[in-house]
Amino acid sequence: MSDKNGSSSAAKPDPAALRAEIAQTRADLGETVQALAAKADVKARAKDQVEQTKQKVKAQASEAVNNAKGAAVAATEKVRAAAGQARGAVGGAVESATEDDRVREVKTRVRENQVPVAAVFAGVCALVGIILILRGRRR
Repeated sequence: MSDKNGSSSAAKPDPAALRAEIAQTRADLGETVQALAAKADVKARAKDQVEQTKQKVKAQASEAVNNAKGAAVAATEKVRAAAGQARGAVGGAVESATEDDRVREVKTRVRENQVPVAAVFAGVCALVGIILILRGRRR
């Protein structure tokens, strides 16, 4: 590396190469500082977490609504099929029932089975609870 009088045995590095290396080191250091600052920003991380949770709840609510609609359609089809079978078995008695009566029956069954509505309500309550908890931690 160096001999006894302090002179370097290797050729001195090119000043332009040193400047380029220093510039690269500064850029790397700047990226590292930005990454550390992002990890230290608890407020921004909490906001990101809340946003992710909101998106999950929205997706779950949308899925629950779609499932409820699908269940309502399936229930309608089952009611129609059962009505058709009953019409065949009973004869003219079921034929006297109007379409409005069957629609009312389906609506009543959907109103009695409130599980999809309760699931959406529970998801919204969970979202509000998470937001309140995260806001309380900031203070």
